[in-house]
Amino acid sequence: MNSQQKNLKIKHLTIIGVGLIGGSFARAVRASGMVEHITGYARNSENLKKALELGVIDDYFLNIEDAVKNADLIFIATPVGSFQQILSQVKSSMKDDAIITDAGSTKSSVIEAARAVFNDIPPNFVPGHPIAGTENSGVEASFAELYQDHRVILTPVEETNSSAVEIVSQLWKSTGAQVVLMEAYHHDLVLAATSHLPHLLAFSLVNTLTTLDEKQEIFENAAGGFRDFTRIASSDPSMWQDICLANKDALLEHLDHFTQDLQQLRTALEQSDGDYLKEIFSRAKQSRDDFSEKDSG
Repeated sequence: MNSQQKNLKIKHLTIIGVGLIGGSFARAVRASGMVEHITGYARNSENLKKALELGVIDDYFLNIEDAVKNADLIFIATPVGSFQQILSQVKSSMKDDAIITDAGSTKSSVIEAARAVFNDIPPNFVPGHPIAGTENSGVEASFAELYQDHRVILTPVEETNSSAVEIVSQLWKSTGAQVVLMEAYHHDLVLAATSHLPHLLAFSLVNTLTTLDEKQEIFENAAGGFRDFTRIASSDPSMWQDICLANKDALLEHLDHFTQDLQQLRTALEQSDGDYLKEIFSRAKQSRDDFSEKDSG
């Protein structure tokens, strides 16, 4: 932790949605020493009790207005489809200078929700998205190292105060994350390709296989490659329903492109065009190897 981070201290953090993402953020910033008190809010009291028992939060409320009224920073870690309702609920109860940030997987929809609630975006509103997670959910699955060496993308808008961006950036850096700034539209386009489309394909493939008569034998004989590719199909269906619908324009653009390429592969296979197949496989391997080398470096 650098000297600037040491000087930053959030007295009261409220986390809305204390699951894998929110719980891991709480654990990480607590370990960094940058937050004095953490309050949790969720609709599930049992999950909040577990979070309290695990030391993830210091207290909790089942009333969102009470949960945010003393918060210096509010971190929203719920499905993106819930954002407008949540912002509507906290609007009248939060402190005027409270910072709001989030972990939503789409950013244009989050900004639109904020505009619908506040009309003018609050200067302390800093949209964000940590590029980290697992297929597990719930506060029991949270751990402080989740964000270590992962990217966190912040998408501030024109109205966003630079000091609020700096505070949120420093908090994320204290978790071990690498913070980058990006326009919301570009974020959604990139994540549609790298995250949302792969999840859509994994869910679709597993669903297709479950409709086959040989499904039992297929899953019993699945090799490592199948398990690796379809692991993300164990992710929360409700969360991914929200993400796909919130980012449907960018996702449809990539899905159309992928569908065209898939049809070309089908044609090549039908025509026994080995040269085309090898060309595609070779180019894909080279791109993946190049990416892996940069990632490991």
